Amino acid sequence: MSRYADAGFPQARPRRLRRTPAMRRLVAQTRLDPAELILPMFVKEGIGEPQPVPSMPGVVQHTRDSLRKAAHEATAAGVGGLILFGIPQAKDERGSAADDPDGIVQQALRDLTADLGDATVLMADLCLDEYTSHGHCGVLTPGGEVDNDATLERYASIAVAQADAGAQVVGPSGMMDGQVAAIRRALDGAGHTETAVLAYSVKYSSAFYGPFREAAECAPRFGDRSSYQQDPANAGEALREVRLDLAEGADMVMVKPGLAYLDIVRRVADEVDVPVAAYQVSGEYAMVEAAAANGWLDRDRAIMETLISFRRAGAQLILTYWATEVARRLSES
Repeated sequence: MSRYADAGFPQARPRRLRRTPAMRRLVAQTRLDPAELILPMFVKEGIGEPQPVPSMPGVVQHTRDSLRKAAHEATAAGVGGLILFGIPQAKDERGSAADDPDGIVQQALRDLTADLGDATVLMADLCLDEYTSHGHCGVLTPGGEVDNDATLERYASIAVAQADAGAQVVGPSGMMDGQVAAIRRALDGAGHTETAVLAYSVKYSSAFYGPFREAAECAPRFGDRSSYQQDPANAGEALREVRLDLAEGADMVMVKPGLAYLDIVRRVADEVDVPVAAYQVSGEYAMVEAAAANGWLDRDRAIMETLISFRRAGAQLILTYWATEVARRLSES
């Protein structure tokens, strides 16, 4: 409770600090900065031109060349980081393209490292769902279950391949038990002690991933991912996952999705002293774009309101498909 007694109306008039845009900017308690934004980008092998994603207006599957152009634009706008998701031409049971030195993400990382240097932070999503023929995030047992421990070996190999190609941050997103420890050991053993781990520590089994699965061509061929992603009904479990990942060596932690889990973002931010990221996922993006296209809401205001809500809840980093657009808008204002 405040030690100051409120004088009450008419002496107290909170509206005095809301009268003009300049006044509201002056006293704003939460701010967005372009450097806090991370742009998710899809790069697809074997295409000659960018392919629009129908369920995500404005988002494309990039060629290597168009990825380079878009990365330059994001960096020039002041976006703080880029995270890559790859779509290979060939998929198999173990996701062999994920750690192939000539895999699409590794090629793209080398391109962007040569182009951008340290102008932005290059990140790579570390998972298997985009690369496996069955669409799950790990290696399967003969009975069709995801084999946690066998998957850790694959994640370790992918981490080294991504770091070799220039990733400054790897983002394990498969929600396997022990994944951060396996990745940290592999990176350190390969001499990549400076490569950071952004752990998808709190990743819920959500309905809001649908458009992403179209963009990354990674919908499961059978079943779903609820056996390894978290139950939306559980909150305390999220903190346990965060504590485990930090104990295993995570440098940053993420909550995904963001908008439906702002309470979790707040609890995680209150719990830890490392950077906390929130992922504004594809379904959240698609909802705003679809509603705006139908004239049901003000697109620009809705975008900024959702992003500020992540910052207000405690996220220091925000992954959003609007990163470049918003960074430009913030710079202009």
